[in-house]
Amino acid sequence: MTEPLPILYHDEHLVAVHKPAGLLVHRSALARGERHVLLQALRDQLGQRVYPVHRLDRPTSGLVIFALSPETATRLGEAFEQRRVEKRYLAVVRGVGPDAARLDYALREEDGRRPKAEMPAMEAITEVRRLDSVELPVQVDRYPRARYSLMEARPLTGRRHQIRRHLSRRGYPIIGDAKHGKGNHNRFFAEHLDCSRLLLAAAGLAFDHPVDGRRLALGCALDAPMTALFQRFGWAGHLPANHRPDATPALA
Repeated sequence: MTEPLPILYHDEHLVAVHKPAGLLVHRSALARGERHVLLQALRDQLGQRVYPVHRLDRPTSGLVIFALSPETATRLGEAFEQRRVEKRYLAVVRGVGPDAARLDYALREEDGRRPKAEMPAMEAITEVRRLDSVELPVQVDRYPRARYSLMEARPLTGRRHQIRRHLSRRGYPIIGDAKHGKGNHNRFFAEHLDCSRLLLAAAGLAFDHPVDGRRLALGCALDAPMTALFQRFGWAGHLPANHRPDATPALA
């Protein structure tokens, strides 16, 4: 039996859930044969229709919002498009990342239908800052010691793979990223640190409620593999917690 999805917030207009790593938000042209997707799992769990308003990459875990009506979906979708939603991610990267930086690199869309070189370059901005770092006494590549950082990322735009591509371009690829990362570091984490997933998680969203206007600041805890890794690296103080406004209790 499939484990129920963790519900982080639920009222009559919207629901927030913790998406596991490896699960698609909804079916797409890039994965036509996929049968198990978050959208359908949540519909089955709640016994009602839900409407997607944004997405997370398949290997990324964390907070996802769904609307419970087409009208609410339209309002929430506009909030995302108009950059009125604050998004917070946590990522583990190779190297010692910058204290703080604004990554402003245009990105070409990757939709799988046309060669990326034929796609227009779109504005893409991500603000990042280093929360912590660790140095391990192991040689993973040409250096005798391996260094990794915990980065906070706040994307101001919503391009596909934006955080992954921006950090990789800056020289700090996310661990576990098979497409934009480094294979030797990915293998080291999988084989020696029991962590084979992409180390990127959506930890928080803040936005105005689409119906009553209240400011909602939602938080999402990390899954077990990332939590264990943070504890091993001495980063437990940076572990996010599930958080929802006290004014409206979760319904599930």
